[in-house]
Amino acid sequence: MSAPAKRSVSIRGHLTSVTLEDAFWQGLGAQAEALGLTRAALIARIDAGRPPGVGLATAIRLFVLDRLAPPRPACAPRLEGGPADS
Repeated sequence: MSAPAKRSVSIRGHLTSVTLEDAFWQGLGAQAEALGLTRAALIARIDAGRPPGVGLATAIRLFVLDRLAPPRPACAPRLEGGPADS
C-alpha cells in the first residue's frame, strides 16, 4: 500500500492536479488503454461528465470502481438498511 500520488494533467488546455491512490491510477490507465485513449483524454471525459459538486478525484475513483464491479441485473433487489431506510 502506498500513499496517494499527485499527478498533473491537462484538461482542455487547463493544467490541474489530481491525487489518487496507486490502485486507482493503475485502474484508470488500464481503462484508458482498453478504450484506446490516453489517460489524460479519459480524465477529460470523466471531468466533462461529472455532476456539479463531485470532485474530479472522486469522479475518477467512482469511474474505476464502476468498471471493476460485476454487472448488476436490472431486477436486482434493493438492499435493506441503506441510507434511504434511515
